[in-house]
Amino acid sequence: MDPLLLGFIGIGLVLVLLAFRVPIAVALATVSVAGLFLLRGWRASFGTLGSLPFDFASSFTLSAVPMFLLMGAVAYHTGLTSSLFRTARVWLNNTPGGLAVASNLASAGFAAASGSSLATSAAMGRLAIPEMLKYGYDKALATGTIAAAGTLGALIPPSIAFVIYGWYAEVPVGALLIAGFLPGLLTAGIYAVMIVGRCIVNPKLAPKIPETITFADKMRALRDVWPLPLLIAGVIGSIYAGIATPTEAGAVGAILALVIGAALRQLTWRNLIISFAEALKTTASIFFIAIGAILLTRFLAIAGVPRFLTAFVTEIDPNPTLVILAMCAVYLVLGMFLDPLGVMLLTLPIFLPIYKSLGVDEIWIGVLVVKLIEIGLLTPPVGLNAYVVKGVVGDAVPLTTIFRGLLWFLACEVVIMALLIGFPAISLWLPSLM
Repeated sequence: MDPLLLGFIGIGLVLVLLAFRVPIAVALATVSVAGLFLLRGWRASFGTLGSLPFDFASSFTLSAVPMFLLMGAVAYHTGLTSSLFRTARVWLNNTPGGLAVASNLASAGFAAASGSSLATSAAMGRLAIPEMLKYGYDKALATGTIAAAGTLGALIPPSIAFVIYGWYAEVPVGALLIAGFLPGLLTAGIYAVMIVGRCIVNPKLAPKIPETITFADKMRALRDVWPLPLLIAGVIGSIYAGIATPTEAGAVGAILALVIGAALRQLTWRNLIISFAEALKTTASIFFIAIGAILLTRFLAIAGVPRFLTAFVTEIDPNPTLVILAMCAVYLVLGMFLDPLGVMLLTLPIFLPIYKSLGVDEIWIGVLVVKLIEIGLLTPPVGLNAYVVKGVVGDAVPLTTIFRGLLWFLACEVVIMALLIGFPAISLWLPSLM
């Protein structure tokens, strides 16, 4: 069989297996090993299966992944993030939709500590949704805010998605992490403007809370929130100043979280064991998917698929903007059905050679890719953040209500993506100063 035809058949088989709900890591690895066997024989196939996973897992760059995950787990279980919502709530009490805006901004802070969208939605959902429902907030607004704000976890550093993308695309991980900072703040800001605007137009969405909060109360609230800014500054500052590599910054963050938790007397043996267990479990899951993806990359490379697609795109000489818009469409469709990391690792072997042939900045593309896979967390039928929030609220709010609340945030994402594509400097300005 023609190798190129076999490569495209392999891509089709992966999509078919995913449609039948085969785990993405298993689908990628199975098709890749079978394809390599048909192309090069059993010795090359099993030789690749024996060497590539080890080469991947032993990469020094990827050791940042368990470090960032450990930092987020320790920060959560020692209570370093619990004061975020309370402080934001006190300061934004008189703002239209104050609790929703506070939840949005607190999620941005939590995301900077955890690096995980799902963890941000779960943690902030437990804190903020009961409070909003207690004061009569619209259920769609309350749950939609938490589900959408959770996506900030992949943009605001530290970000596991940026570490994986940087390793795969062979671009500086530190520059990627810093590049996500302004797009993350832009997303949080546009979300906040939309919430306030809706609540001004329709005050019934967020009834005013009858509380009197003095300036002294606000200052007292600020005293409880210092550990998290210190933790974030330690990680981002060490990368931006060039004091530490992203991998070393992950270790800095994990150690800082442990030291702060111990100083506050919140770091118990139980919290420590749970944090390590969560970090190990999530790391194993991420690495399993990534190993399947690099096996697929090897199979497609030998079959000649990336070379064929690159030559095809180069020959028709397209406008890079049109290629990026086509990429957006592909990511949005796949994001409706697959988990974000799986979407990214499934598509990078196909798209990256095209970007390189067009001379597109790969750091900018990395920001767009991570942003797109996070939008997939909000889109039905498999918007994972919506299901996480549903798990938090139980039967109190129907899933359809959560998705209805997310429609406003998806409209915001159209504006945000237009700005990021139209003005690459939003993503590239901070990295250019490093």
